Amino acid sequence: MWQAKDTASPIVEAWTTYRTGRATQWTPEQLVAAKGSTGVSVVIPARNEQATIGAIVSTIRRELIERVPLVDEIVVVDSRSTDATAMVARRAGARVVSQDWLTRGLPRMEGKGDALWAGLAASSGDVVAFVDGDLREFSAHFVTGLLGPLLTDNSVDFVKGFYHRPLIGTAGVETDGGGRVTELAARPLLNLFFPELSGFVQPLAGEYAGRRRTLERIPFVSGYGVEVGMLIDLVDLVGLDALAQVDLGERKHRHQGTEALGRMAAQIMVTAWSRMHRRGLATSPVPPSTLLTQFRRGGDDALPNLDRQIAITETGVTERPPLISLDLPALNRAVAA
Repeated sequence: MWQAKDTASPIVEAWTTYRTGRATQWTPEQLVAAKGSTGVSVVIPARNEQATIGAIVSTIRRELIERVPLVDEIVVVDSRSTDATAMVARRAGARVVSQDWLTRGLPRMEGKGDALWAGLAASSGDVVAFVDGDLREFSAHFVTGLLGPLLTDNSVDFVKGFYHRPLIGTAGVETDGGGRVTELAARPLLNLFFPELSGFVQPLAGEYAGRRRTLERIPFVSGYGVEVGMLIDLVDLVGLDALAQVDLGERKHRHQGTEALGRMAAQIMVTAWSRMHRRGLATSPVPPSTLLTQFRRGGDDALPNLDRQIAITETGVTERPPLISLDLPALNRAVAA
């Protein structure tokens, strides 16, 4: 039986109590009244998500644009899909933009963070909510929950979602088994080196929202480190009190295998390293190595006496600079053909 022997720091405990909410606190009608002239965008990065993207876009359009005028635009960033993601999203009512078209003339980067950066550049809202494109059984409260604190409290600059993430396996369903990288990598890392962020239930959650004026002042890490890098950069930029979190209930999506999660964890650690250096916690701005060695059972290239083949992955990350630092009129507010 799990039992806490110590308590969180007074600052984290106070923040968690004061800055944690539930999506059910706000109805769409209440948020429309609070919105005023504030523009609201929803950005969805998507790569090969034809199975889920249509339902997500349709739900947002039906519930938060047509039924109540809360969301002003839905932007889907097509992140080099090879399936019908773009067509499905467009037919459902989204404005679809191409990640590569938006970043043309800039160095090519890989990963979700680059798509998020492109989506921020392509959108126009004063408040921007980001939602992953692989969610199943999507509900509009994922968006309204993120918008609630931002539209009702001017002192909040950024809102992170958290939820139960069931992991479905051969032995059944593990209610909160989906947050493996969080518990094994991100949470220990943040508690050790960035303890003021230890109150976030799910620091790697893919659903969050922020004010444009704030989001445009931080860099976006190109790979899986984007969420943890964003949190660290934001707390350094605006302080903990300007950040909030909201319980979104339950999140259902596809899960990755253990090997892929290992690569994700490595990129998170590499991302954190540069922030640790900025705080004087690491002597070098880059880690000693960004190569990850993993072992795969069997295979034609299995090594003698090992019955495994070695897989080497480069886990280094790159960053798009803060949008506010660039003079890219052709990029900002761009619309893909």
